[in-house]
Amino acid sequence: MQMGRMIYRYAVATRISHWFWVIAFAALVSSGLQIFNAAPFLDASDKSSPAHRVLSIQSPQDGVGTTTLFGHTFTTTGWLGYTDDGMGGRTERAFPGWITIPSYQDLADGRRWHFFFAWIAIAAWLTWVISSAIKGNLREMILCPSDIPKLWPMQAYYLKLRREPPPHGIYNPLQKAAYTLVGFVIAPLVVLTGIALSPGIDAVAQPLTWFFGGRQFARLWHFAGMLLLIGFFIVHTFQVATQGLFNQMRSMITGWYRTSENEATEA
Repeated sequence: MQMGRMIYRYAVATRISHWFWVIAFAALVSSGLQIFNAAPFLDASDKSSPAHRVLSIQSPQDGVGTTTLFGHTFTTTGWLGYTDDGMGGRTERAFPGWITIPSYQDLADGRRWHFFFAWIAIAAWLTWVISSAIKGNLREMILCPSDIPKLWPMQAYYLKLRREPPPHGIYNPLQKAAYTLVGFVIAPLVVLTGIALSPGIDAVAQPLTWFFGGRQFARLWHFAGMLLLIGFFIVHTFQVATQGLFNQMRSMITGWYRTSENEATEA
């Protein structure tokens, strides 16, 4: 690949909000799993209903952990159901202590951590949107119809099935698709379902909880949104690693990015 010019790709606010979002998201997942441990199941219903259970992680027998997904049960001892209690032992617990905040089982502290970092994540998202709009490149980050035919050629490039990426601007089609989906669909869904799950908010904004099908359904959508965001993080990390790790990391730390020949033609 021939190298293009150096461009100042990310403003200070964009970079700072990016790293704050990374930290906040990690803490939200960890504290969210702590909260999940208090009621280790998900129901596709307006209220708790074993007949509509989608996911259940438990220890039906002492020392045996199981995970039931859509009616299919798997033994997951040591990983899920019966695992690390966060205090040096093992106990009946959905997710292990090494992945939750705090490590020991404490629903109240888990909620405090979750709410604190939720506000940080929201602030980081708003900062990213506003700074991108001010810089004038927010429109360039949104997927448009002309980008759709370029999605597979771009993926083929990432998978090393194509020598060069399709011509694009500062952001390639897959990046646009990811930013559009995550920034304007999944993230708002996670925020709104999180609000719907809050007892205090539910008391004054009950129609929001009703819109998502009730508290249990809102909990299901919230958990699914988390999984989708984790999937985005994995794909995003893969893309960074396969499209010039040093160049990508430099751009997100210093703001300066060296374009490829393809990028330089439209940037």
